[in-house]
Amino acid sequence: MSRLRIFAEDNPTEPQLTTHDQAEMARELARIDVGFEQWSAGKPIAPGDAPDIILDAYRSDIDRLIAERGFKTVDVVSIAPDNPQKDTMRAKFLDEHFHKEDEVRFFVAGSGLFTLHVGDKVYEIKCEQGDLISVPDSALHWFDMGPQPSFVAIRFFTEPDGWVGHFTGTDIAQRFPRYEPGAAG
Repeated sequence: MSRLRIFAEDNPTEPQLTTHDQAEMARELARIDVGFEQWSAGKPIAPGDAPDIILDAYRSDIDRLIAERGFKTVDVVSIAPDNPQKDTMRAKFLDEHFHKEDEVRFFVAGSGLFTLHVGDKVYEIKCEQGDLISVPDSALHWFDMGPQPSFVAIRFFTEPDGWVGHFTGTDIAQRFPRYEPGAAG
């Protein structure tokens, strides 16, 4: 189940807000210019489907987002727990960073944890199947796919190099909980 937790940046143990209500999540995230919505497949898809089948299943939402936001590239990324590079891939974006364009991800399957540092608050968003998140250009954040990553996501890009992470060098991400799928909360 998708979840939003909001913390004070100096207190990573006690959330000020915890909600699983997707409408409330969208409202709270909109206050910090983060988009959050849910999509449903327009056609049946199955584990292991080719990227073109996955993209076709969500074509109407993809086309709408491209028209609204001007994205030039859309792709599908799939990470499984048996990936030999999973630890390296997980570590790559665990530290606070930003991108020079919006980071937009739609979770076709599986889950991941986006955490944003905005002002004196930290917003932790557990995204699962059907969730789309849009993190604004230059927003400080980190992403955790968990110790046994398992997800399929559609990614949207404006420029080929826009997704490059620019790291802040702070330790804030190490002070907040790591993603452990299946953990209570």
